[in-house]
Amino acid sequence: MTQPHDIAETDCGNRTTALPSRRSVAARGDGRLFAGLRDWVKRGLYRIYEQRLLGQVRTAALPRHIGIILDGNRRFARRRRIADPHTLYALGAEKLDDVLDWCIALQIPAVTLWVCSTKNLERPAEEVSGILAAIQQKLSALAQDPLIHRHGVQVRAAGRLDLLPPATLAAIRAAELATKEHDAIVLTIAVAYDGRAELVDALRSLLRAEIESADDPAELIDAISDESITQHLYLPDLPDPDLIIRTSGELRLSGFLLWQSAYSEFYFTDIDWPDFRKIDFLRAIRDYQQRQRRFGL
Repeated sequence: MTQPHDIAETDCGNRTTALPSRRSVAARGDGRLFAGLRDWVKRGLYRIYEQRLLGQVRTAALPRHIGIILDGNRRFARRRRIADPHTLYALGAEKLDDVLDWCIALQIPAVTLWVCSTKNLERPAEEVSGILAAIQQKLSALAQDPLIHRHGVQVRAAGRLDLLPPATLAAIRAAELATKEHDAIVLTIAVAYDGRAELVDALRSLLRAEIESADDPAELIDAISDESITQHLYLPDLPDPDLIIRTSGELRLSGFLLWQSAYSEFYFTDIDWPDFRKIDFLRAIRDYQQRQRRFGL
């Protein structure tokens, strides 16, 4: 209900129009000033906390390979009332730059981002178009980014890439070609990826290779081992992930790096991917550092 002191009325012919009083204008101005001051203080506190976390994680062993499941884009869209999938997934793609900066600063040699599963490709056409457009644009930008070349970032992709449209596949190949000589950090984009599909593809590849040289079916069976399967994964030279982070609060892997994650440490955060901050990243690493890894021993 509007209170009498909140408005001043002026007669405009047959219509009475409510105008804001000087008191209400001043109150709104004070509110904006207070909100601005509050945000400034909050940013300052975050910076202090971020530096504290950074100092803590630098004192212990860092993961060699971090995998991140980028989840929560649609939840973020509902909260922010973003209806256009292209706008939404472009925001998510921008976060990749931040994560890469954080990994460069900490000298983490490998990071794998699961940006799109094979199941995601079954979503409504407009949403799939938004996902693929964001991937394509980001990879094209990475191929030409001076920071990528300055810091020696090698860009790779893993998944059933044959399911992707030609334009997206061309952007992937261009980024891989432009960065193939780099070896300081490996950035893997898992796209059209599914862990079960990777295992199926690895076994098919292994059996095809062995059939050519095997004289006895028993030799095919004997050829199957941990090592031989690993050599036929999409990227067999990558170390297994030490830490896997999933955003948005879901407590499952959903098929991400099933073979490689046997002894990975998992960290789940309620933060949706587009809202993922450096302090969330550092908290995950700090939590990882506080665990005692036994590798089944």
